[in-house]
Formats: sequence, structure tokens, C-alpha cells
Amino acid sequence: MVELSPLQKDIMKKIIDRELSYVDFDGELKMARLNFLMIQLRKCTNHPYLLKGVEKEPFTTDYSLVENCGKLLVLHKLLERLKAEGSRVLIFSQFVIMLDILEDYLNWQEYEYCRLDGRMFKKTRESEINEFNKENSSKFVFLLSTRAGGLGINLTAAN
Repeated sequence: MVELSPLQKDIMKKIIDRELSYVDFDGELKMARLNFLMIQLRKCTNHPYLLKGVEKEPFTTDYSLVENCGKLLVLHKLLERLKAEGSRVLIFSQFVIMLDILEDYLNWQEYEYCRLDGRMFKKTRESEINEFNKENSSKFVFLLSTRAGGLGINLTAAN
């Protein structure tokens, strides 16, 4: 289990408190509000910057990107170890915007990577896959949208 960052804990409490104000007189929370609540909490657990207004301007890519997210803190430590071992890594996300955050992180850490999501043309997808699979490729990480998966993707280079 990954521990939430202090920022994530604070935001989740605020989200829950705000949504509880929508409980009706019968003590029920309407299904639409409940679905909204779950999506907001899910975004927060993936990275609090997925929620509007959380990341303060000016936007920077530094250690705050890591320390404000429990999952990214664990990934940060894991990638350091995997890079030292010479491993190659696949990272999947259901949120394309989470891939954007991970891309910022990878650029900040100067890790070479490929990316595949549903917004890409077929030729670009094939190029990214071929680049990652090359025998002496310098690409360490492949970021993938789960919705772009299932399209005959064969990534043999990752452990």
C-alpha cells in the first residue's frame, strides 16, 4: 500500500467534506454526486495535480512534483533502482493527463522515454514501439495509455 502525501490527505479531506454537503435530508448522496466524488478521489490518489487549481503558478517541474504524490515518490525510488540495474520499464495509466505529468517527471529526471496514447497516429505509434524495442535503444521508460492498448502492441524490450 502506498501512503498518501500530506497534500493528498488534505485535498481528499476537503473533497469529502465538500461532497458531504450534498447529502439530502434522507441521508443519501445521489449516484451522480457519488460518481463525481469517486472520480475526484481517484484523480487525487494518482496525483493531486490532476485536480484543477492544486498546482500553484508558476508551474515548475522539480521535486515538489514527487513529494506531493505518494505514488510518484515510490515510482521515483523504483525507477532509480531499475535504471541502475539496466532494466526497461512500462508504465500504464488510464488518464492521459497523468501521462503528461509522468512525462514532465521523466524530462526533469532526464530519463529517455517513449509514449503511446490514443491521440497518436498509427505511424507514430509504430515508430515509438520500434524505437523502444530496438536492441540498443536508450529508451528507459515507455508510457502507455490503457485505452491505446490492445492494438497489437508487442513490447519485448521491457522486463
